[in-house]
Formats: sequence, structure tokens, C-alpha cells
Amino acid sequence: MSHDIRIIKQFSLRGPSIWTYPPSLETWIDIGDLEALPSNKIPGLYERLTAWLPSLIEHRCNYDERGGFLRRLQEGTWAGHILEHIVLELMSLAGLPDGFGRTRETTTPGIYKLIVSDFHGECTRLALEQGRELLLAAINDQTYDLAAANKALRRKVDRKYLGPSTAAIVEAAEARKIPHIRLLDDGNLVQLGYGAAMRRIWTAETDQTSAIAETISRDKDLTKDLLAAAGVPVPEGREVDSADDAVDAAEDIGYPVVVKPTDGNHGRGVFIDLVSPDAVRKAYAIAVDEGSGVLVERSIAGSEHRLLVVGDKLVAANRSDLITVTGDGQSSVLELIARQVNSDPRRGESELHPLSIIRIDTAARIELERQNLSGDSVPAAGREVLIQRNANHAFDCTDEVHPETAAIAALAARVVGLDIAGIDLVCRDIAQPLAGQGGAIVEVNAGPSLLMHLKPGIGKPRPVGQAIVDNLFAAERSGRIPVIGVSGSRGKTPVARLLAHMLHLSGLRSALACSAGLYLGNRHIQNKDAANWAGGRRLLLNRSVDAAVIENGSRVILGEGLPYDRCQIGIVTNVLPDTEDLSAWDIQPTGSEYYTTWRATYRTQIDVILASGAAVLNAEDPLTEEFIPLCDGEVILFSADPDAPLLDQHLAAGKRAVYVSESRLYLGSGEEESRLCRLGDVPFIGKEKHPHTIAAALAAVAAAWGLGLSQDVIVTGLRTYGLDLADPFALLPRRARKSAHLANRI
Repeated sequence: MSHDIRIIKQFSLRGPSIWTYPPSLETWIDIGDLEALPSNKIPGLYERLTAWLPSLIEHRCNYDERGGFLRRLQEGTWAGHILEHIVLELMSLAGLPDGFGRTRETTTPGIYKLIVSDFHGECTRLALEQGRELLLAAINDQTYDLAAANKALRRKVDRKYLGPSTAAIVEAAEARKIPHIRLLDDGNLVQLGYGAAMRRIWTAETDQTSAIAETISRDKDLTKDLLAAAGVPVPEGREVDSADDAVDAAEDIGYPVVVKPTDGNHGRGVFIDLVSPDAVRKAYAIAVDEGSGVLVERSIAGSEHRLLVVGDKLVAANRSDLITVTGDGQSSVLELIARQVNSDPRRGESELHPLSIIRIDTAARIELERQNLSGDSVPAAGREVLIQRNANHAFDCTDEVHPETAAIAALAARVVGLDIAGIDLVCRDIAQPLAGQGGAIVEVNAGPSLLMHLKPGIGKPRPVGQAIVDNLFAAERSGRIPVIGVSGSRGKTPVARLLAHMLHLSGLRSALACSAGLYLGNRHIQNKDAANWAGGRRLLLNRSVDAAVIENGSRVILGEGLPYDRCQIGIVTNVLPDTEDLSAWDIQPTGSEYYTTWRATYRTQIDVILASGAAVLNAEDPLTEEFIPLCDGEVILFSADPDAPLLDQHLAAGKRAVYVSESRLYLGSGEEESRLCRLGDVPFIGKEKHPHTIAAALAAVAAAWGLGLSQDVIVTGLRTYGLDLADPFALLPRRARKSAHLANRI
């Protein structure tokens, strides 16, 4: 009998949710008759899985020990849990970071919720489908081509996930708790920070990288002229326009020479140590196709070095070495390369390998011709054959760089105008000053690869991602603007709108995403419901926003995830489970409860509050007390009832609260209190003075107070929200306003 696992529903939680802080993919699965077959009752399952995925031994699972998951597998666990671990392992094998996983049952037998980290939607979904196929093959004792599956997933990851340079910068930002937003689905353009505090990176380029500087760096001849004018040592040479002109230039300079494109990159079309007119002509014919022009320069003795400069400081340096093979009298050059060079496990095709595969390309062919050899030649035993003069810059030498040389590299970057630059320098000994050995800078590159410094072939990795982040954000900067999340069962929109009004009055460029739409300051730019992930995210992408108020209820938390990673203020207006119906949002399959509690749902808003921030909670709500210990920051209570027990306890403990007493609004801090205004002075509350309207005003005041807004701004916000401020009498008390309008008509 063949068993099956059906995927019922999937949706992406693109931010913090009830499960975890980072994005995750939630999948509902039906394991069918496997509900009656835990792993210890399926013959051969353990053996097949451990043979296919031996690295599962690293999964600690509930036992929190190496081999913990395999122990669970032997003792007996269910298909959903097994699938979770398989998916995580497949993603890891494909080059994705270690991830998060959970599997939870529902009230319907056989129906499970499986949650795994979602580093990229397409990659995660492919890993889930592959994991399902692999598990079913193991359960049903069928074959499975794991190598082909891994190749397909790795190809997807290589195309869709962040490249290693960008990932290193993002990881460094995360270490400093700076949020990031990926701006392209399959590119390396990333926003670090939110709103007006954001910066942008694209691999090793930033929003400080000048387009003019990048253009200059591509023009090798112009770069050399500018460097020479600043006293930076550069090789003698000039641009040429024909093969004959190249030979003339070489003879004027004196052999050996270098021939290279004026605007090439990655070393394509570069030929060094050319010693004859014929070699120069051949090199010119190739170099001319790699760029818009060709340079002929004096050849500098020594090895090529790549120095990484970030923000006027040298942060890493690598050296390139010669690639050679030694003849054995029997093997061809190609065979020697395969056996002596390419067999090194550090060499490979992907960016994850610090060394690249060596091939007989045009440059290598010319190098062999100098030695009267070809790829098919069989060198004599013991003969050393040079294949490539400047291979990967794979050998870290950061600690060896002479201070004068480091200063010259930083000067070169500054002359070109780059905030991040890869300086190519040739010299015999990087530990000695350049002047005494005739060393020189041969290129200045924009957007340099960071991989060689992150994973050198030999030597220690350098924290280049951290250097870039530190250059973008001063030590006291977090890349954050005040973000206020408004959640709860009822009354979210009035709280959010009133608070956004107060922020606007304070002089901040405020923005609001709520069920009434999107607002930038007083401008209503979108009418449709924006109390969702997309609406909130739009505000965080806007560079003109100084503070963002974002409404998000249970539907967002359970079905989409919060649009921000952390917030300064988190408001929970109330928790009224009987008034909400999840099935109306089509989140759950028919007949299955969502397997959560309202406390678990709304605590998500509290969990994401920064330690420097505050939770704003309703002292009259019976669930509020459970939320208080969950907050990393301060807790500010609000209450329309001055006798609420929790309010008294809170104030007695010396903490802050906003409340109503004798029809007046008060700010309380321990035994101290400050009267703001009368309820009758707040048009938003109105004559009826509905409790829910008063509560909304109190919550907004508490949040504004938590943000440090002045009492004058808060009171003005209360008195003006909802009024027509074009009315010259709008700010007068109600009776005076009525008399003024009457007098104006007379």
C-alpha cells in the first residue's frame, strides 16, 4: 500500500508571527493513514533516511543533543515532524543558513501545521516539495535521486538568494540589530534600516558610491592619470589603438609589458609579462574585444595583491600566487592541472569556493606557448610549468601590509571617489614600502567581491561586512525610525489616526497605514484598506518617513506576519476573542481549529517591542496582566476607570499610566500626576463620551507620551483631531466657537 502526504494550504508569514521573528512559510499538510504509523512502525525508514541524509545526525531536536532527532526517529515520531527536519536539511545542503522549524497538530486527526524558515519563497517551496517526495520514497521503499534534487535546489538558491558579499553585509547589520529589507526578488539590492534612517547596498556598493567614481574606475587610463597627479605610484603606459601601436608603446616603455582593456573587469583580457612583439599583438587582439580600448603598461615585478578599502581605511588584503604544475614525464599539462590543482576541494564553480577551477584559457595558452608547451604536452619529470601568473587572490595578508602602503591604497580610493574600493597592487613584498621595490597600483575597482576576504584559501577571514555596516551607520545609529504597531480586537484605527495626527503636529514627517488607507502627513494617498503587511511595508520603504504608525490585527499576525521586525511602541487596545472569527479570513481549512490562543496571537505585538520602547496596554482588559512580563521595554497602561485594580498596582509600583478622573485626562507616574485636559475639550470623544472612544484617546496619548512628545503637542493633538483646521475658530472652546461663528455671521 502506497502512503501519501497532501499539501492543503500554504502562505508566507513575511515578518514576525506567532511562531518566530524572521519570515517563515506555514504549510498545512494531511498525512492521511500515516497518522497511525509513527516512524518506528515503518520498516527500513530509519535506515533509508540516515543513508540518504547522514547529516541529520546534527539535528538536536527536543533532546537538545547531537543525534536528538535520530533518537526521536527511532523512538517513533510522525510524518509531519520528519518532513520538517528533512526540509531544513535540504535547505542547508543547498547553501542556505540554518533555519527554524516547528510542526503542530490541529484538532483534526492527520492535519498538521508545518512551519519552516523562509529565506526565499521559491527556494523554500521547492525544498518542501523535494522533502515530501524524499520522505514518501523512504516510507514507500522507493528510490530517490537526492543528487539531482540537491543540484536543482542549489541552482535555485544561487539564482534567488543573496550573494555571499551581500549576505555578509546583511549578517553584520543583523548583528547590530539593524533591520533589512530585500528590494529585489532575485537581486542583491537591499535596504538597511527603515524610512528616513535607511541606507541601501547592492553587493559591495552603497548609496554613497558615486556613479561618477564608478565610471572613473572603469576607465583605467583616466584612473591612472588621476592617481599619478595625486602622487600615487602607477605603471608607465598609454592607451593604444592598434596592434602596431601596441608594439610601438611596448618598445617605448621597454619589455616586459602588460596589455589590458581600458575598462575591463575580473581580469578578463589582461596579459602580463609580455616580452615580444608577437605576444603583444596576440594579447591586443583579445584585449580589444573585452573593452572599449586597450592599455599597454610597464610590467611590475612581483605578485598581485587586492587591498579592500572601506571608508578611507584598509580593512583586508589578499595576495595572488602563481599557478604551477610539476611534470612527471607521463601526464599531459591538462592531466597535471586536473590532478595537482583542480583536485583541491577549495576549488569549485560556485561563489562558495574561495578558489576557482583552472582551465587552459587564452591567457594560459599564451603562457604555455612561451614555454613551448600546450595543454596536450607532456612535461619532463620534475619540470615546473607555469599555468597562470595571477590566480585567485586567495591568500590573506592583511596583517602584513606596510602602513605606508595601506595609506596609499586609501588615498587611491579617495582620489577616484569610492567609499568601497578594491585596489589592485603589484609588488614583491607587501610588508615593505612600495617606493623601494618599484611597486605600483594597477587598478581601482568599484563593487569589489568580498568573498576572497570572507573565505580566503589560506589565512583568517576578515569582518569586511561589519566594516561596511560601520561605515554606513555610526555607532549610535540603529537604522530605525519610531515605528508604532497598533493591534487588538477593536478600536485600532481611531488610535492609529489620532497618534499619527500628534506625530505630524510634533514636526515629524509621519506616515500611517490603517484600515482607512495610507496617509503621509495629512495627505490621504490611498483609500483602500492598508491595515496589512503590504501597507505597513510601504511606509518603511519610504525615505521621507520619520515615524510610522502601522495598524495590524490578528489577521495580519496569523496570516501575513508583521511588516516590521521590531517597533518602538506596541499597542494592544483589547482582546475580545468572541468578536473575531478566523474562518472568515480563510486562514484555516474547514473543520480544523487554528491551534492558537488569542494570548499567543496578540503577544506577538508585545514580543517585538524594543528594549528602549514601550507597550501600551488596556488596564481594564483581563488579559493585559499576562502581557506585562512579556515586554522587553517599559509598560504604560491606560484606563477610563480610575479604580481599575491593575491601574492602582501599576502606579503604586512607580510606573506610568494614562487615565480619566472626574472627566479629565491625566498622565500618572507613580504618585505624580499631570492633568492634560477635560474630556469635553476633545472633539474626537464627543458629547456621548462612549467608553471605547475614550479608551482610543487614552491609548494614543499613552503612545505619544512613550515616544517623548511634549504635553503641549499631545493636548493640541487631542483638541484638533477631526476638526477643520481651515476654520479660524476651530481651536476655541465649544461655546466660544459657537459664539464666534454667530458673531461672524452677523
